[in-house]
Amino acid sequence: MIKHRGFPSRMTGTDFQFTIRRENTRKVSPLVFRERFSDRRDLHRAADRAFLSLLIKHFNDKPFARGNLDAGRLSWLLSREVLPVSDDFDPCCYEELLVIDLKTARSNFPELF
Repeated sequence: MIKHRGFPSRMTGTDFQFTIRRENTRKVSPLVFRERFSDRRDLHRAADRAFLSLLIKHFNDKPFARGNLDAGRLSWLLSREVLPVSDDFDPCCYEELLVIDLKTARSNFPELF
């Protein structure tokens, strides 16, 4: 599993996790599409904003491996701001490549640009 060095492990002042410590060899948490409803709490929206900001800072428009990035947090952005690189996407693979859709990210989170 690729570890993204320099990537914060969590959102400051919260328990929102951004990375995991070690690979789970028995059962990998899958990446799943999660619907973001308009009545989500401000703190959850702030966590999405902070996480996407870090992704843009670290990777910009370059493909990156899922690696040690938290599946739950990535799932909130999946299929919108974060897209799989390949058509044969395996949601349970730590080596799966993802890319940020900057156009969608700019549209959904204009305060980051």
